Amino acid sequence: QVQLVESGGGLVQPGGSLRLSCAAPGLLFSDFGMSWHRQSPGNNLELVAEISRTGARTNYADSVKGRFTISRDNAKNTVYLQMNSLKPEDTAVYYCKAAQIGRPVYWGRGTQVTVSS
Repeated sequence: QVQLVESGGGLVQPGGSLRLSCAAPGLLFSDFGMSWHRQSPGNNLELVAEISRTGARTNYADSVKGRFTISRDNAKNTVYLQMNSLKPEDTAVYYCKAAQIGRPVYWGRGTQVTVSS
């Protein structure tokens, strides 16, 4: 049974930083592209950032470009999201996702990020 487990969320003041982690034990991690998504109340799920299997390619939502960085460590089966200069509008539940053509899609249960003074 593959499980993705997010951690690192919490309450932070505007302008602060958080680092989210998503561990994927039991997954053939290097076979999957990984991504972070978020959903806030009343809004649709949106893609935040994605990274290719080797980490050579990344893509970001316009709203987080220059502030967030996605990375991965295939030896640790973990993907990260470094979030800097956080804004109140970044408040959401953040989910990680593993996906690759021809393979099942896996989601984590999410971690809450709240940006508030």
